[in-house]
Amino acid sequence: MQSVLLSRVLVLLWASTAWADVLVQPDFDAKKFSGLWYVVAMASDCKVFLGKKDHLLMSTRAVAAGAGGNLSVHMEFPWGDGCKRVDAGFLKAGAEGHFRVPDLGYLDVRVEETDYSSFAVVYIYKELEGALSTMVQLYSRTEEASPQALKAFQDFYPTVGLPDDMVVMLPKSGAPAAPAPAHRPRPGQAPRQQVPPHSLSPLCCPVKPIPGALAYPSGAGVSLGPSLSPNLTAFVRGSATPRRHHYRRGH
Repeated sequence: MQSVLLSRVLVLLWASTAWADVLVQPDFDAKKFSGLWYVVAMASDCKVFLGKKDHLLMSTRAVAAGAGGNLSVHMEFPWGDGCKRVDAGFLKAGAEGHFRVPDLGYLDVRVEETDYSSFAVVYIYKELEGALSTMVQLYSRTEEASPQALKAFQDFYPTVGLPDDMVVMLPKSGAPAAPAPAHRPRPGQAPRQQVPPHSLSPLCCPVKPIPGALAYPSGAGVSLGPSLSPNLTAFVRGSATPRRHHYRRGH
């Protein structure tokens, strides 16, 4: 019992160090961030993600600002012959734009950069049964990410230790997936290898803009629902082997 508690404490101490250098969008505005987002690209060292990334499709996040700086987020994932839905409460943790989602095992969620009108780069640090993983998601207001959005995503994910082979550009309905755009290295930085395109299955869950504000209760927990399969639960809550290195973000 003592060894289990000690391991838990060590995980939390290690994690708090790993988060320290990930920034949050200055003066984050939850109301401007609200509305419909498409998740158009992802990078992660999560074992579940890595095993399925070549078959993933574009999903959506419908965000509503709640009381106390919390967010209510409705997620929809193409799954089999239809959609699977998850409602999650993103609870404010410190600064505006910094959250945690205990029921999903999200220890740390940060809106690292956004212009509110076209894109957002979202950092997620997860834990499940003591295993840690990092994820970076690119949100877009449309199914086509802008060059500015792609550059922000590509500039950020390497700073948290995610290489190009852990990246996927998610396809929209009926279209082949595009390869990740070539990265433009900073002065003195070696160019990185381009990410190859991945296989496609058609988008089975049409995504539609959601008019008006969403009436999800602020600070709500997560409702996975009885129809949510164990595989999707594993993906949303997914875990991976802890990374051993601490990566600092450079400017």
